[in-house]
Amino acid sequence: MALIEQADVWLFRLLNLHLIHPAADDLMVFLTRVKLSGHILVLVALFIVVRRGKSAFPVILLALFAVGMADLVASGILKPLVQRIRPCFALDHVRLLVVQPRSYSFASSHAANSAAVATVLWIFFHRGPFVEKFFTIIMMLYALAIAWSRIYVGVHYPGDVLAGILIGVGSAMLAYLVFSWVLKNIMQPRIMRREGFA
Repeated sequence: MALIEQADVWLFRLLNLHLIHPAADDLMVFLTRVKLSGHILVLVALFIVVRRGKSAFPVILLALFAVGMADLVASGILKPLVQRIRPCFALDHVRLLVVQPRSYSFASSHAANSAAVATVLWIFFHRGPFVEKFFTIIMMLYALAIAWSRIYVGVHYPGDVLAGILIGVGSAMLAYLVFSWVLKNIMQPRIMRREGFA
């Protein structure tokens, strides 16, 4: 574990202190602060409505459910359980670009939540027309950019972010499996019985 911790700190310093550019600072702050970039999620919801029409509601609901699950695991369970101190408080000479309360570091809920949304969108749109495939790629890159921004601004280790991404992907996949089971075993039989097919 000590070796993994050392590698995590080394990679954090590389990304936070060396692989940087002043022109990227504002972009990373924009990506990492929900108050600044949250309207992008409104545009995402609008895209889903335009492309899916009446069937957009289950997609949006599933995305919200996946985010809630990912946030619960990352912030509600792992942070108080692991109690890892954020790098901006644990290390010297960290480039801290945002005001950060003294909450725990592992795992990154920003990375988990954005990965959950991106995974749900991938599930529903990656096989569609070009515009939907392009949208899926953009959202996956957006989620990765949010994850990277957490290291760049000095509030998370790479390990926190990687764990967050895995939590987000896993939460979205689990949410979709539950949704599919409920649809197949509960909702569809009821609809068929109501319409006289069973």
